[in-house]
Amino acid sequence: MSGLIDTLTATLGPAGPIIALGAVGFLLVTLTLPFILVKKKDPFDRIQSPTQHNVVPKSSNTPAISLRHAKKGPNLDKFASFLEPQDMDEFSKRKMNLLRAGYRSKEAVRNFQFIQFALAITGIIAGAVYILIFSQEADLTMQLIKGAAPAGLGYYLPIYWVNSRAAKRQEELEGGFPDSLDLMLVCIEAGQSLDQSIARVGKELVHSYPHLSDEYIIVANEMRAGKEKSTVLKDFSERAGVPDIKSFVTVLVQSAQFGTSIGDSLRVYASEMRDKRIMRAEEKANKLPTKMTLCTMGFTVPPLMVLLVGPSVYQIIQVLG
Repeated sequence: MSGLIDTLTATLGPAGPIIALGAVGFLLVTLTLPFILVKKKDPFDRIQSPTQHNVVPKSSNTPAISLRHAKKGPNLDKFASFLEPQDMDEFSKRKMNLLRAGYRSKEAVRNFQFIQFALAITGIIAGAVYILIFSQEADLTMQLIKGAAPAGLGYYLPIYWVNSRAAKRQEELEGGFPDSLDLMLVCIEAGQSLDQSIARVGKELVHSYPHLSDEYIIVANEMRAGKEKSTVLKDFSERAGVPDIKSFVTVLVQSAQFGTSIGDSLRVYASEMRDKRIMRAEEKANKLPTKMTLCTMGFTVPPLMVLLVGPSVYQIIQVLG
């Protein structure tokens, strides 16, 4: 092995072992990809494919109505077996994470995996170019670390983006939820049903809380489609990932099961949510003096020490010099 490393170093330079290792890895990946990416034809595709007798002729006076979201990004259907987890639990977990970040398309998991692999491969290429052209490091371990760092960054950057987007979205849902409960209570006391109230609240919150409005509109559409209300509400709480919304769903489900008034339940729960929002605001206000104290100490004390002690230190240096 040492003789091989010496030969590669003498032939290709100090980065010879890394170049050889990268070439072998690229060759193995190239040979393996055709077996992984080839997707066997499913016999049920013939059933799912549209046939001529299912096609409805479109009249010139009929407006074009799209019932599904158009696909965005590259067509990765033939790579689905490679890009999507085959374990249903893992697939459901990743899909839920993307749903909480606001990515609801059917191909969200597939596109996310593709972006991860694309950025990782780009990072590998960037690291190799940096090592071969700009790096002067003689240590092989440091070269490997520098070459692998961009790949790791490219792989974890989409994860950070999704988690950050999900956190901001949940913060908006948590902040706008008490206002939505007040609007829903007004609609129910005005005589509207729960379905109508949710649809109306979704329309009213479009400009102030767009993410919360989208969730309410999804709930209203699923109820109109005939899906069971308890299932729709539980799915709503899972997508949101906010404890307040989960408690709200529990209140509505129990109110429907025991036959109590939804208006009375909403009135009590809306009052609790308003009090909870005030408590969160007070908590942030109480944390502010501590944070300001640390900032004040960090930015005020060092200049003050320089102004007070600096002349004395200068005079001591002059006397000793």
